[in-house]
Amino acid sequence: MIDSLFMINESGDIFMERHWKSVVSRNVCDYFFEAQNKAATPEDVPPVISTPHYYLISAYKNRVFFVAAVSQEVPPLFVIEFLHRIIETFKEYFGACNELEIKDNFVVVYELLEEMLDNGFPLATELNVLKEMIRPPSMLRSAVDSVTGGSHVSSTLPTGQLSNVPWRRVGVKYANNEVYFDLVEEVHCIVDKSGTTIFAEIQGAVEVQCKLSGMPDLTLSFVNPRLLDDVSFHPCVRFRRWEAERILSFVPPDGHFRLMSYHITAQNVVALPIYVKPSFSFKEGQSGRIELTVGPKQTMGQVVEDVVIEVVMPKNVQNVSMHVVGSGGTYTFDPVSKVLRWEVGKIQLHKPVATLQGSASIQSGTAAPESNPTTTVQFNLPSVAVSGLKVNRLDLYGEKYKPFKGVKYMTRAGKYQVRG
Repeated sequence: MIDSLFMINESGDIFMERHWKSVVSRNVCDYFFEAQNKAATPEDVPPVISTPHYYLISAYKNRVFFVAAVSQEVPPLFVIEFLHRIIETFKEYFGACNELEIKDNFVVVYELLEEMLDNGFPLATELNVLKEMIRPPSMLRSAVDSVTGGSHVSSTLPTGQLSNVPWRRVGVKYANNEVYFDLVEEVHCIVDKSGTTIFAEIQGAVEVQCKLSGMPDLTLSFVNPRLLDDVSFHPCVRFRRWEAERILSFVPPDGHFRLMSYHITAQNVVALPIYVKPSFSFKEGQSGRIELTVGPKQTMGQVVEDVVIEVVMPKNVQNVSMHVVGSGGTYTFDPVSKVLRWEVGKIQLHKPVATLQGSASIQSGTAAPESNPTTTVQFNLPSVAVSGLKVNRLDLYGEKYKPFKGVKYMTRAGKYQVRG
C-alpha cells in the first residue's frame, strides 16, 4: 500500500524517510513542494497529489508534513487515517510530535514504523501492543542501553496481539481503579460582518484516561444521544449495540485513547459563545481606521478564557497604533508578518464588552486594499459542551471493584473566522 514515507518541515527539508517495498527517489517530493509553494498556508496544501508514477498523500501536524508515496490506487482516507495514527503514536511516545522530538528519537521512530507497517501494509497500530514490543524512551533507559548495547525492542511478543481484544494487554493491575472522560468540542464557523452565521459545525471527541485492573466491560450512555448522527469509534466499541440502543459498550484499552469522534453540522445546535464585530476603513495612500469589539453571547453562565483575536493586515499596512478601551488585555503587531494579535484574556457574562481601536498607516503611493482582512478567533470555554451533549451514566461489568469516575467538558475554537 505505502511504498515510502517522507517527513518534511515547513522549509522543504526532508529530515527523515522510510522505504518499504522499494526505495522511492526524493525527486517525487518536487510535486509536493510545488503545491506547497502555491498554498497560502500549510493547511491549504492538497492532501492528495497525483504524479506520473505515485500518489502523494499527506497529513500536517506541528509544522511537519507526513507524506506517503503510494504506487497503487487506495482509499485516500485510509492512508490519511494511518498517518494520523502515526502522529498520535509519536505524541504518546515522545510527549510531542514535532521535528525536534522526531530527530532526537530517530531510532525509536524507525523501530515504530517497522512494527506499524509490514511491507507497506498496516500491522500493529494499537498503543498497548506497540508499548509491549517497543518500550517508550526515557533518560534512564537510554543511559542503560548506551552502556549495555541494549535495544528498545522487547524480546517477547505482546500478550494481547492474538486475543479477541488486541487493544488491551493481559494482567493489568492498579492499586486505585479510575477512569476519566474528557468531552472536547471544537467550534468551526464563518460569520459575516453583520454577525450572521454563514457556516457553523462542531467537531467533538471523547478522550478517555483509563486505569482499570483486569478485563473490565464498560457501558456509557448519553442524555441526548440523538445529537450524534455522524460518528466514528475506536475498534473496541460494539457498533451493533450502538445502532440498536445508542449505548457505547466496550472493553477499554489501558491508558489514554480516543473512544469516539463526532461531527454536528446543524447550525441551530451550534451555539457561538462569543461575538466579534470588526470594522475596517482603508483609504488610498492614507491611514486607515480599525475597530474590534468582542463580548459574550451564549456562554451558559461560564467564563470564556484565553480569548485571542488575530487579524492579518494587508501587505501595504506599515504599522498600527491602537489602544484598548476598558480591561481588554494587550495587543501586539508584527510588521513583518502583518499580524495584529489582541490577547483579550477572559470574557465574563456581566462585564462590559472589550474594544480595540486605532489607526493603521498605509504605504504611500499604494492603492487601498480591495477587501477587508479576515479576523480569526481563539478561545476556551471550560465545563461546557456547546452542542448540549452530556454523559448520563457509566456502568462497569466483569470486575467486582467500584472505580472512581469523572467527566469533564471543554469547548474551544477551531477555525473560527469573522469576515470584515
